[in-house]
Amino acid sequence: MSKRPLILVTNDDGIVAPGIKALVNVVKEFGEVVVVAPDSPQSGKGHAITLETPLRMRKVDLFDGVVSYECDGTPADCVKLAKNVLLKDRVIDLCVSGINHGSNASINILYSGTMSAAMEASLENIDSVGFSLLDFAFDADFTGAQKVARSVVSSILKEGLKGTKLLNVNIPKLPADEIKGIKVCAQASGMWVEDFQKGEDPRGEEYYWLTGKFIVDEDHQDTDIHWLNEGYASVVPSQHDLTHYSSIDGLAYLESM
Repeated sequence: MSKRPLILVTNDDGIVAPGIKALVNVVKEFGEVVVVAPDSPQSGKGHAITLETPLRMRKVDLFDGVVSYECDGTPADCVKLAKNVLLKDRVIDLCVSGINHGSNASINILYSGTMSAAMEASLENIDSVGFSLLDFAFDADFTGAQKVARSVVSSILKEGLKGTKLLNVNIPKLPADEIKGIKVCAQASGMWVEDFQKGEDPRGEEYYWLTGKFIVDEDHQDTDIHWLNEGYASVVPSQHDLTHYSSIDGLAYLESM
C-alpha cells in the first residue's frame, strides 16, 4: 500500500476562517493533513517574517481528525515552523494556502499573505498552491472554490507541477455549477489607485484608512483577470525570480566606472 502524501495547510485569514476549513475538508481526501495557521487575521502581510519577538505555537482541535496548530506569527512564519520544527524529519509533498477570502489575482500576489505562505513553501522546494475566492464575505459560499481545489490538488498529486513550484489559483464568485472551467494563464498587469480616508479618533488625533480601486491597465485576453471575468477559475504558474531579463543588456552602461 502506497504512503499517503503529507499535505501542509495554512492561510492568512486566521485558523478559524471558514476558507481554511473548506480547504482542509478537500485535501484530507487525498492525504495526511497538518494545519499550521495564524491565530489571527494576517491579510496583506505579504512575505513578512517575525524577527524581534519569539514565536509560539499551540495545538488546537478545530478540524476533525487533523493535527492542527495556531501560531502567533505571519503566514510565512507558519510555513517556516512547520517545515523546520513540526515536520523537520518528514517530506512535505504539498503545501496549500487558503482558501482566501478575496482575490489574489494580478499584482495582488505581491501583497498577499496567502500567496506568500505558499511561496515560502515553494522556496523550500515544496509544490505549493494558493487558493483565493473572489468574495470577501466571512460567510462566503466556498462550494465552487472547493470544486476547483479538489480538481487542482488531485491533478497535481498525479502529474506534478511541470517545472514551477508555485501556483496562484483564483476562483470567481459563482455557484459551483456556473464555474465554466479552469484556465492556465498569465498574471494580468494592473495597479491599485489608492485613497486614504482621513478621520479623527475620540482623542482628536488624525488617522488615515487605506481604500482604493483596482485598475487593470491592459486588454490582453489570456490573463487571470480576463478569465475570472469570463467565469473561469484562473491558474497562474508563479516564481520567485523578479529579474527583468530583457533589461540586462540595455543596462550594461552602468558597468562603466
